[in-house]
Amino acid sequence: MMDVVTELKDYEKKALHVAKLPEYDPEKVTLPTRGSVDSAGLDLYAIDDIMIKPQTNEMIHTGIAVEIPRGYVGLIFARSGMAHKQHVRPSNAVGVIDADYRGEVLVSLYNDDISTEVHVASGQRIAQMVIVPYLPLEIQEVEKLSDTVRGEGGFGSTGN
Repeated sequence: MMDVVTELKDYEKKALHVAKLPEYDPEKVTLPTRGSVDSAGLDLYAIDDIMIKPQTNEMIHTGIAVEIPRGYVGLIFARSGMAHKQHVRPSNAVGVIDADYRGEVLVSLYNDDISTEVHVASGQRIAQMVIVPYLPLEIQEVEKLSDTVRGEGGFGSTGN
């Protein structure tokens, strides 16, 4: 198993390799960008104009593929302004891009509005990708789990 602590110490040496896909006009493809130097999310951009009808989803092409370092995962989140102002979010709430995936980064967007179509323009920022480490834990079947104060208390069990 990989030493995650060593991987985390070497984070400054990590790079996100991004390729513009040859089937798209390179002038229409925008590489991911950060809104500021301390932004965790990398903005992803649409390459086509598309309308998203109310209460439906559409697959948005970015025209890029990524090579995420081993031990990391790319998580696709909504852009807060787009979600709040236009009621558009990733269809599956959070998308997952595994380190071994080399296909196009696609973003399925859902229009939560009940009556208004949403226009996504070519070149528009549509989502943000955050690269985070993960623990590649082994699965071990056990007869019994350890006891805790909370136990099996689920939704609402720790307060209001």
